[in-house]
Amino acid sequence: MKMIDTPSPNFDIRGRTVDMVILHYTGMETGKAALDRLRDAKAKVSAHYLVEENGDCYRLVMEDMRAWHAGVSAWKGEYDINARTIGIEIVNPGHEFGYRDFPDVQIASVIALLKDIRKRHKIAPGYVLAHSDIAPRRKEDPGEKFPWDQLAAEGLALAPFTGDAKAGHSVSYDDARKALAEIGYDAPPGDHAAALLAFQRRFCPASLGQGFDPRTKAALAQVKRAR
Repeated sequence: MKMIDTPSPNFDIRGRTVDMVILHYTGMETGKAALDRLRDAKAKVSAHYLVEENGDCYRLVMEDMRAWHAGVSAWKGEYDINARTIGIEIVNPGHEFGYRDFPDVQIASVIALLKDIRKRHKIAPGYVLAHSDIAPRRKEDPGEKFPWDQLAAEGLALAPFTGDAKAGHSVSYDDARKALAEIGYDAPPGDHAAALLAFQRRFCPASLGQGFDPRTKAALAQVKRAR
């Protein structure tokens, strides 16, 4: 992994211990455009790292500082997500500009970066999250094509669901809906649709948009146990 220092002016004092990592895709047409924006003082956005498609890694904000990547977001009832997280932007044009698979060399760098971060911070696999997990009403990234299974194989994140969807038949609708909030999603009663889509993107993309189908219910039960 090649590390390139390209400081951003967009940061402030963190104020608490790091215990989470948030993965994003850049959602812009090129990596350069994303890097320029993350370093533009007028944009008021940043991340700690950006990983290019060729595997190069750019360090924009030091880990002891609070980067501005999460926006309006929440997890397990907490809202200042920037204060407790390290943000990693992964170059990909995203759903708006031609969403595509993430190159192997890029994912290898993401894995190496996460391993390096864990040398300095106690981050459990269940706290390596997608931007869409913490902001499901606004964000889709890094999206259903992101290979979470490769991170899980290295013990860095929770694995997508690969079990028997039939197990979901024994999970009630109410228990499945409650599990979203118990896992950590901002999913109050009657306003859980966005959180459900975010969960499906992350853990069972084959069920994306299918509501509480058996696979999704089985996945929710599995992830709830894993956390």
